[in-house]
Amino acid sequence: MLWSPSSPGGAKGEGRGTGAHVPGRTQSQEAPVAGSTKACGPLIGPQSVLPLVDLNNQSVGIEGGARKSARQESNDLIRYYFSDAKTTYEIFQRGLAVSDNGPCLGYRKPNQPYKWLSYKQVSDRAEYLGSYLLHKGYKPSPDQFVGIFAQNRPEWIISELACYTYSMVAIPLYDTLGAEAIVYIVNKADIATVICDTPQKASLLLENVEQGLAPGLKMIILMDPFDDDLKQRAEKSGVELLSLCDAEILGKENLRKPVPPRPEDLSIICFTSGTTGDPKGAMITHQNITSNTAAFLRSMEGTFEINLEDVTISYLPLAHMFERVVQAAVYTCGAKVGFFQGDIRLLPDDMKTLKPTVFPTVPRVLNRVYDKVQNETKTPLKKFLLNLAVASKFSEVKRGVIRRDSIWDKLIFGKIQASLGGRVRLLLTGAAPISAPILTFFRAALGCQVFEAYGQTECTAGCTVTSPGDWTSGHVGVPLPCNYVKLEDVADMDYFSANNEGEVCIKGTNVFKGYLKEPEKTEEVLDKDGWLHTGDIGRWLPNGTLKIIDRKKNIFKLAQGEYIAPEKIENIYTRSRPVSQIFVHGESLQSSLVGVVVPDPDVLPSFAAKLGVKGSLEELCQNQVVKEAILEDLQKTGKEGGLKSFEQVKNIFLHPEPFSIENGLLTPTLKAKRGEISKYFQSQINSLYDNIQE
Repeated sequence: MLWSPSSPGGAKGEGRGTGAHVPGRTQSQEAPVAGSTKACGPLIGPQSVLPLVDLNNQSVGIEGGARKSARQESNDLIRYYFSDAKTTYEIFQRGLAVSDNGPCLGYRKPNQPYKWLSYKQVSDRAEYLGSYLLHKGYKPSPDQFVGIFAQNRPEWIISELACYTYSMVAIPLYDTLGAEAIVYIVNKADIATVICDTPQKASLLLENVEQGLAPGLKMIILMDPFDDDLKQRAEKSGVELLSLCDAEILGKENLRKPVPPRPEDLSIICFTSGTTGDPKGAMITHQNITSNTAAFLRSMEGTFEINLEDVTISYLPLAHMFERVVQAAVYTCGAKVGFFQGDIRLLPDDMKTLKPTVFPTVPRVLNRVYDKVQNETKTPLKKFLLNLAVASKFSEVKRGVIRRDSIWDKLIFGKIQASLGGRVRLLLTGAAPISAPILTFFRAALGCQVFEAYGQTECTAGCTVTSPGDWTSGHVGVPLPCNYVKLEDVADMDYFSANNEGEVCIKGTNVFKGYLKEPEKTEEVLDKDGWLHTGDIGRWLPNGTLKIIDRKKNIFKLAQGEYIAPEKIENIYTRSRPVSQIFVHGESLQSSLVGVVVPDPDVLPSFAAKLGVKGSLEELCQNQVVKEAILEDLQKTGKEGGLKSFEQVKNIFLHPEPFSIENGLLTPTLKAKRGEISKYFQSQINSLYDNIQE
């Protein structure tokens, strides 16, 4: 099934064919226009999800060696999905219209049901807050920056929408970046106003002002209640501190008519956490977001369409573009967003209460669910039944049958489905690679469509996604209809485009404008022809899908000159059962690799017991017999995974505490901060090299 670039509702950037028929829809299912109350599609029950393209030829080549999705009939790139939603401001206004002012943002307190703000309430509050900023001297212009320093909650969206309503730019500050990086961003972007959630964060900002480290910060707007002491402290520092509620009241009294942005205007500056160096501010336009959102909606067309009854759960950081684009898709269609309580440990309870139908996630969350299921399936009979259930259900999935009313659902999978609320229709995973067995497991267990996406901040969020009806693993799908993808030679790593391998490069309507005030760093990733160089190494598979096989930046040479890609090795080693996390380290003056292993606390005791060893997690990590057994298991897993002998670790250190955002060893997108980890474990690494048994 092919689609026309001019549909639906002028979906292509030229805005042609506002009433155009959409292939895959009957005329009566025409894409809604502004003011319509029709949803974006019917609620899909158990049915056959059949491929919309030839699964053996999922992408096609275009001039210059790039590729596009086989579903994309012309070479035109999508800019928006609906002709009345060409900016993120218009996306929200469209949601207000098509939902007929339905529920929009949900929130809850412990053990309470969700409460909802309507689309109109959110839109009105955004106008009040934006009007207050204009009242205080801000201009309705994309050169006006406002910081948002908060966890996911309705006020985050209200603050962001306040900026867009008056053509201003939102700049998220992450909870987990640390004080130094936050000060760096405030100064780099000349942020005079920060909207934050807690008095603790306001206090952190004030501390930097008091120390003369953030002289440009003049106003803090607080979502949560605060005491007079904090207000007086702010006054002494020359900073105006007021509540969000008061700002909205003053804004309502000085209400200004919206000054909406243009598609080409800057929308958000998303500072990438970065594994090394200072954060870089990726400048994302409204068109970047609308095109990426449109491309996702287009890719799902014919098999999954968001409707008014849909609801997504917001727990992935709003400071990152993956979550932003998911929410934009939801607002486009007038659906709902429910926020978690702010504590990831309570996410299962939030899921059961909210019962989301759209579940954006990352492999780390899925791995936890998967590990829990495996650990609860201890007897040979239970393991046999689980494996039989997965095989049986997955054989149905491969035929396109997506359901959760089989005998296996009743006997085995119902509990897993209920833990996610029991209503998930679409699961989308991104941000990091997911292993094939885990992807297969969830496709069988959940009775919903499961897709994997790949991308980065610099292309807004996604640039590829798996095709509907393709349930194979080990690849990241095909180019989205907002971009082309090509592979470029990386000669020093022996990757050549002639062999269908090379650095993944992206060109399209979703590619960012560059890094804020960083022309040199922009030139490093954006070439003169507009191609974004991702630093990832990809391979085109025979069926036209893209597989990520390596990383250009995180490579190093060993003493004999062999190139090492540690992330590839780590991805293979995490298949070892007793291993929860692993960091592989090498040095140009050393001839071999070493590793830091965080054992799986649920698996390690039974693993050690088979060796005749008992003790606490800390004691087991210090036990030489346990260490040698895990090293042996790693090397066996590595050999099975195709690692060469020089790619195998020769010595390991067992560490009981997981790498996390909180201890500074993971980025907010859960990637390893390689420099920080090697510094943190420097003495252990030195000791490992001193004691390698060759």
